[in-house]
Amino acid sequence: MEFRPHSYQRYCINKILETKKLGLFLDMGLGKTVTTLTAVKELKYNRFQVCKVLVIAPKKVAEGTWTKEAAKWDHTKMLRVSPVLGSQAKRIRALNTPADLYVINRENVCWLVDYYRNAWPFDMVVIDESSSFKSHSAKRFKALAGISSRISRMVELTGTPSPNGLADLWSQVYLLDGGERLGKRYSQFRERYFQPDKRGADGMVYSYEAKPGTEESILAKISDICISMKAEDYLELPDLTYHEIPVELDKKSWKAYQDLERKMILELPEDDELISVTSAAALSNKLLQLANGAVYDEDRQVHEVHDCKIEAFLELVESLQGKPVLVFYNYQHDRERILKALAKSGLGIRELKTTQDEDDWNAGRIDILLTHPASSAYGLNLQQGGNHVIWFGLTWNYELYTQANKRLHRQGQVNKVIIHHLVSTGTRDEDVMAALRRKDDVQNWVMESLKARIRRIRDGH
Repeated sequence: MEFRPHSYQRYCINKILETKKLGLFLDMGLGKTVTTLTAVKELKYNRFQVCKVLVIAPKKVAEGTWTKEAAKWDHTKMLRVSPVLGSQAKRIRALNTPADLYVINRENVCWLVDYYRNAWPFDMVVIDESSSFKSHSAKRFKALAGISSRISRMVELTGTPSPNGLADLWSQVYLLDGGERLGKRYSQFRERYFQPDKRGADGMVYSYEAKPGTEESILAKISDICISMKAEDYLELPDLTYHEIPVELDKKSWKAYQDLERKMILELPEDDELISVTSAAALSNKLLQLANGAVYDEDRQVHEVHDCKIEAFLELVESLQGKPVLVFYNYQHDRERILKALAKSGLGIRELKTTQDEDDWNAGRIDILLTHPASSAYGLNLQQGGNHVIWFGLTWNYELYTQANKRLHRQGQVNKVIIHHLVSTGTRDEDVMAALRRKDDVQNWVMESLKARIRRIRDGH
């Protein structure tokens, strides 16, 4: 696919090229990954200014997003991506594989720094979701800060750099400039820009609040190395931005998916023309369930198979940093597993059932609103409560899909609406996304894409 950058993307690419250490605070869906990959290619192959690039990302993003995004675009598909994931032996093997980018999950940063010690090989580091380095006391921050002098270029990517207030900025900016702008120590930073807020009976300070004028002062100090862009600022963007997040199934889950697909396909009639719409729907339905992580048996009992999509969902919610999100699920077991996964998140979770739920969402009292597209695709006005949609489970029904998205994308919505899709790699999810992109004749596409899968499996059997 040809990459035609928007003007703001061209601006960001140039800033990465010009500024050795840069914070790129772009809203979700504005193309942070392709922007960064474009700059990496230019720096490595046209300007010869970097040799080895490390990408630090949330686990599910590390598994799929960077590899898929590089392969998607004509100008970056020559970039070799090596995911540094799995067991220690697999990680070491991946590090020793010739590549342009090495992608590791943030939980293994301490291990990586310790593994290389004084022989740190990466001259450029990209931190995808740098807000996960916001804690100045976290081991991962200290590990990276300890070797920052050996990193000549760094790009920090996040949609919300300070989700819990300006105090979150210090550690992220420190990784860029070593404390030059906001102070060498967090205690100095806090003393300069904040004042005690709540104290205990013993006089101990439990929280701090920003002093008047703090935000303007901090932003002025970091504006030369940090770019902040919100989706609503860019009128050239379409009203709807579609964002696909690849979800890699682990080996065990992928085998379970392939086994079920093969078993069900081999039970179908040999002649493609004899396959009924009903049997095609039943097979698609079962495969979509498994792509999501669980399946019903004949007695409607739920069998959980994997948490890969749940993990990707939680990472996506985390990356949105408290922005309200409307979540569409496909099956009841999806709903139950999502609710269970969010139970200890501390977020305000609600299922959309009554007009009061609708009112509370629009009033900003709900963080995550969970609903099935069939029950909320028509008539509801939810545009005042948020501008992010997550499709946990996908639907073939194009009308239902577009009408559900219109709950946020309608008159009165002041922000650009971003639609996120969790797509399990290699599964029926990918066929659904292809069908939704086609927009018309979806029913025919369902059958044709299924028959293509059937022929592929039978030929290989």
